[in-house]
Amino acid sequence: MDIGRIEGLAMRASLASPPARVDGVRAAAGVGLEGDVYADALSPRQLLLAGTDAYDAFALAPLTLRENLLVDLDTSRLTSGTVLQVGAQVQLRLMFQCEACGHLDAHRPGLSGRIGTRRGMLARVLRGGDMRPGDRIHATGQLLPPWSDDWRERIVQVLDALPPASVVTYKRLAQLAGVASTYCRAFPGMIARLGPRYAGKAVPTQPDVGLPRWDGRELFEAMPGGTVFDERLLVAADAA
Repeated sequence: MDIGRIEGLAMRASLASPPARVDGVRAAAGVGLEGDVYADALSPRQLLLAGTDAYDAFALAPLTLRENLLVDLDTSRLTSGTVLQVGAQVQLRLMFQCEACGHLDAHRPGLSGRIGTRRGMLARVLRGGDMRPGDRIHATGQLLPPWSDDWRERIVQVLDALPPASVVTYKRLAQLAGVASTYCRAFPGMIARLGPRYAGKAVPTQPDVGLPRWDGRELFEAMPGGTVFDERLLVAADAA
């Protein structure tokens, strides 16, 4: 089903760099946008889709939302787990709504509180390729396991995926759950409140606890029914 199109594309070369409009981008499967600071195989936040309706509703200056893809649809209506076909090549897995952080208030006081779920939708790249303004966006009908908009619930999701007799460092836990590393300070107390089932699953980076440290590489490969996603399956399906 056709749900919209790309109106603009942007990249950030580094965290210190502002987003810059580009005429095209290349998406790498499982990694993100080539050359973008958020390209990361272990992150659920590889790229951000923001809607033109949010820009219109709040009279925002271009690139205020720091999106990678500016799209002509209401991103607050998008559902986690949905697979989008973008143009002829790229497929994106929608992850969760991007929380409205304080940097938005630098553009306009109180904006982070008012914009709510219209901040944008985060996604991972399932199948790579080129994207350009004007590319159509289609909902494929394929659904993958959803991720919560609540960062606390995402922490639990990651911990529940931890292999037996393994631990995950706080820093890796933050990366896999898509939260800033500053959240690590809250992890010990939060995990303790989850109960004994989660005790000892997450550890600081330095101490040696004598257990394998999980890097989480298979976390985003889970498919419904416990099978494993492989980008080659999409290529084979297209060739059939």
